[in-house]
Amino acid sequence: MNNDKQMYTGKRFDITIEKGKGTYVYDVDGTEYLDFTAGYAVNALGHCNEIMINALEEQSRKIFHISDIVWNPIQTKLANFLVEKSGMDAIFIGNSGTEAIEGAIKLAKKYGNTVSANQDKYEIVSMVNAFHGRAVGSTSITGKEKYKKAFQPLLPGSKNSPINDIGALEEAMNEKVCALVIEPIQGEGGIVSSTPEFLKAARALCDKYDALLIFDEIQCGMGRIGELFAYDFFGVKPDIVCIAKGLGGGFPIGAFLSNEKANLFQPGDHGTTFGGNPLACAVSYAVMQEISKEGFLEGVKEKGEYFKKKFAEKADGIDFEYEIRGEGLLLGIDIGKSPAELVNQCIKNGLLIIGAGETVLRVIPPLTVSKEELDKGIDIIIKSIKELEK
Repeated sequence: MNNDKQMYTGKRFDITIEKGKGTYVYDVDGTEYLDFTAGYAVNALGHCNEIMINALEEQSRKIFHISDIVWNPIQTKLANFLVEKSGMDAIFIGNSGTEAIEGAIKLAKKYGNTVSANQDKYEIVSMVNAFHGRAVGSTSITGKEKYKKAFQPLLPGSKNSPINDIGALEEAMNEKVCALVIEPIQGEGGIVSSTPEFLKAARALCDKYDALLIFDEIQCGMGRIGELFAYDFFGVKPDIVCIAKGLGGGFPIGAFLSNEKANLFQPGDHGTTFGGNPLACAVSYAVMQEISKEGFLEGVKEKGEYFKKKFAEKADGIDFEYEIRGEGLLLGIDIGKSPAELVNQCIKNGLLIIGAGETVLRVIPPLTVSKEELDKGIDIIIKSIKELEK
């Protein structure tokens, strides 16, 4: 298949996936792969889930698109559900995680320019190794130079501070900061969790300097760590939270929610043509209802602990140093070196998996993955490690 007409924005595996079902995907030749990527933590309910298919089909017989010039019942239904579950004041529904971050940045800039007593308030602090997207604003606050160097100059006043370093954060914060942006668990950064103490300090510093605390939960939210909103796990509530990925379960959608303090947009401040699309909202609402069922999120936590325990048991006895970190089904196996070779070997053995950071094998299967499928994935990883040791 000729793919050379698509812009080259990243190295892809030499696989062409044609279809998927549950936790498995199949290439054009019919080869089966157990999927531990979930499309970058997107396919919360697995591939081609009947609940999502039914929601999409039902909505497709009503209306595809109408834009934001009028209200739509399913958009309102989803918005009300997420606002109620989050305890926030309002929501803006867009199309992607990057778009959610961009909107949150605009909201923070407006706060700094209009609400705060200090009108010279435009700086944004984010974390070293953080990843927030690839548009200009989100690239500006991303904490990896390799994503930024070709696109200078970026937003002025963007600066990074090391995660979990309270002293460094105290130095970075000042009266000019309008927002502090944190991923409660860094995904691309290597599955690195913020400590509760760090997040509490972040909240206190934002209150001290009249800055907005923004949580990027695009990868760690929507049930991925066993809570609908990751901030409930850490016990620290932000002023704005950005969500996407699992929100649509595979259908493009993103959103950001704000508390009353940050709910500042007026007509003309922000907008979207496709955001809140009825098809996306119908699928998202179906996904949210499923994730919110009694026992589902506890099951995610349980499966995460099961993976850690079983991996430790099966890795015992082989010459392999590692550390497993993360929560729920957002897990990373730090192997102390580039995971590229191990990733490729796993794929050869029928497990679709990716890396994170510089030394981490990322484990982000659908939230519906079974324990038997987790066992199978672990067996393939262990087998691949042993094969590479020969």
